[in-house]
Formats: sequence, structure tokens, C-alpha cells
Amino acid sequence: MIVAIDGPAAAGKGTLARRLAAAFELAYLDTGSLYRATACRHARTGEAPAVAAKRLSDADRDDPDLRSEAISRLASKVSAEPAVRQALLDYQRDFAHRPPDGKAGAVLDGRDIGTVVCPDADVKLFVTASLETRAGRRHAELAGRDEAVTLDQVRADLARRDADDASRATAPLKPADDAHLLDTSDLDIEPAFDAARAIVAAAIAARASS
Repeated sequence: MIVAIDGPAAAGKGTLARRLAAAFELAYLDTGSLYRATACRHARTGEAPAVAAKRLSDADRDDPDLRSEAISRLASKVSAEPAVRQALLDYQRDFAHRPPDGKAGAVLDGRDIGTVVCPDADVKLFVTASLETRAGRRHAELAGRDEAVTLDQVRADLARRDADDASRATAPLKPADDAHLLDTSDLDIEPAFDAARAIVAAAIAARASS
């Protein structure tokens, strides 16, 4: 069972993905962390982004700077490089098709899981929300980490990243043709999770009866 969850930053896909993985006892991979780790290693070592992607270590993925706004911006740029995406593609597909710890499947969230990484996923969700809603969520997250950034700055940064992600030549951000669209603009986490869980449960039931 492979569940692909895509969507723009701060739409809530990471929270949903983690909760779905826990609810259905599936492995979970935040693919964005791979790109942030690549960006962090590139910034720290000066290695070319594609080289940094191939040399990622567990320490790179646990770097405390991964969630900073500066690294998030750099990760958006790094992820547009075809060589970086190719370097990380095999890792993501291997995780999806051979999940660790004997799990019966995996949940992956990112920008191109349903369209490029796992086009054969059993369930595809595209989680989105309005720019204002996402900016408010991200600003609150950053404020909780004592990062000095204004709401206007966060809004402008998200708008810029949205444009970059949607217009890049390689694996642009877009919903797969068969993805379920879930707009969380007016949903708290519980109703959003209930909606996502129902979609995954229906897919599991359909597989069991086929």
C-alpha cells in the first residue's frame, strides 16, 4: 500500500501524512527533508547540490537547521535541479516499494510523489490551502521557534516558492490526474485527517475485496 501526498508548503500534508502512517501502521517518509538536507549540506560544505544529494548521511537528515526558513528557501531552488531529483529518486522509490521495519506499505509526502516518484501509488492526495491560511500557519510555526520573520515576509516567500515549484521544468508541483483534492483552508487537523483517513480506508477495502 503506497500513499502519495503532495501539495504546497504549509498546507498540512506533513501532519496528515504522519498521522495516516501511524493510523494504518505504514512507514513514513518526508521527502522534503531529503531536499532540505541536500540544501543544508550544500550550504555547509560547498559541494554541488547533486554531489551533496548523493552523499547524504543520517547526520545530514538530523541537522537542526533543516526547518529554518533560509534552508527551506534554498531547498526549493536545489530541488529544481534535475540531477538532484534524479539522485534522490531511487531512494524514495525504494522506500515506497520496500518499506523499512517490515511495514505493509508507506506514506510519502512531497511535491511530485503522485506524478513522478510513485505514479502507481494506491492512493494519491493533493493537499492544499489558501495562501493566507498557509502563511498564518507557517508564521506561527516559525514564531514558535523564535525565528524573527513577519507575516508579510512569510506570505511573500510562500508565494514565490509556489511560483517556482509550479513553473519548474522538472517535476512541477501539480496534482496527479487521479489525485483526491483536499483543501484544508477551512479545516482544522481533525476533520482534515478524518477526510484523508476515509479515502485511504476506502482504498484498502477496495484492495481487500479485489
